[in-house]
Amino acid sequence: MTTKPATDSEPVAYVGLDWGDEKHAVSLCAANSDSIQRSTLEHTPEALAAWANELRTKFAGGPIAVCLEQARGPLLYALMTYEHLLLYPINPKSLARFREALYPSHAKDDPVDADLLLELIRKHRAQLRAWQPDTSDTRQLTLLVEQRRHFVDLRTQLINGLQAHLKSIFPQALELIGEDLSAPMATDFLQKWPTLQQLQKVKPAVLRKFYYAHNSRSEERIQQRLDLVQKAVALTSDEALLAAHALAIGGLAAQLQTLRPLIAKHDRQIELLLEAHPDGALFASLPGAGPALAPRLLVAFGTDRSRFANSTAMACYSGIAPVTEKSSKTQHWVHVRWSCPKFLRQSWHEFATSSIQFCAWAKRCYEQLRQRMGHHEAVRKLAYKWQRIVWRMWQDRQPYDDARYVQSLQKHGLSWYADLPTELVNRK
Repeated sequence: MTTKPATDSEPVAYVGLDWGDEKHAVSLCAANSDSIQRSTLEHTPEALAAWANELRTKFAGGPIAVCLEQARGPLLYALMTYEHLLLYPINPKSLARFREALYPSHAKDDPVDADLLLELIRKHRAQLRAWQPDTSDTRQLTLLVEQRRHFVDLRTQLINGLQAHLKSIFPQALELIGEDLSAPMATDFLQKWPTLQQLQKVKPAVLRKFYYAHNSRSEERIQQRLDLVQKAVALTSDEALLAAHALAIGGLAAQLQTLRPLIAKHDRQIELLLEAHPDGALFASLPGAGPALAPRLLVAFGTDRSRFANSTAMACYSGIAPVTEKSSKTQHWVHVRWSCPKFLRQSWHEFATSSIQFCAWAKRCYEQLRQRMGHHEAVRKLAYKWQRIVWRMWQDRQPYDDARYVQSLQKHGLSWYADLPTELVNRK
């Protein structure tokens, strides 16, 4: 990869680049000038390359600070290969609030966002953080875990929709195909027989063969299902309802069937990347992290040890640390942090919840907290403790040692943990 210039180098020019699906608005200003040059840039690899090389020539290869309204994406990845560009991604909410603070009227003749981005980078560069690309495998792992979560959420939506349609015309199916509607037996069953009327036309031998083919071979369970099919009474015989819901049931089952191998491929690729990653063993050692959460915690930190100066920085960035507000009317108000990467906060919340089952001190801590507060607040406080531990592991490049941490808790005289054994085996 091309070496990026040092982020503390004084830029020779500043650029505000407003993202667009087809064209990008560009505002350019030399460091020693107040004159702004405005233009548009086509969103094509050729146009981006020509523009970046034109800037290199115009400013003799000097560093150019580019402020753009996205944390990552095709534009950012397209520009990161040019060594003379210093990229400063801006949260869209930050830009929106900056725009409203300067131009609350929302008039049509207000400056374009590219001008606002240019003003941000020219006057407030010291408060902004230049984007430093992580290693290739870490970036790939980041994208994969986020994509996997998207597909898992999509699966949940499809299952909820499928349940709603089944309850409308074929509620008996929920007993005939098992609890997991995304399982191969369920999706195959519903594509074959989306209504009770169609199922009751099938011979018992065919159904028995179907269950055997899908590894459901308990004779008692099969007979219970066959009896249910024989005795079941249809919820409705309205042909309009049956036709419409049957079409939806078959379609949703087909989508779930297609989604299943896609999620499995993501799981396998994530597993391989985690095993090969230099920090993979660190996060895999966490109790309760497992194959799903360990990679999500890894990419939360990344490989740049200077990114988070302390665990508090991670707690604030991830939204686990609370926000305290004070005013003349409300003297003291503590609430959950609203502006944060939601997927990152979810990752820590899920890990802390999972650790309760696999870590004795985490379970004890959660139980004590629950005596004073609700479930989610207790989990966030537990996650805050975990972030301190994981940050130190990450800095020292040392796997998690449960006995060592329990000894530390007992050394500080915390009565909650006095009777915990100091040699524990984490159940994975």
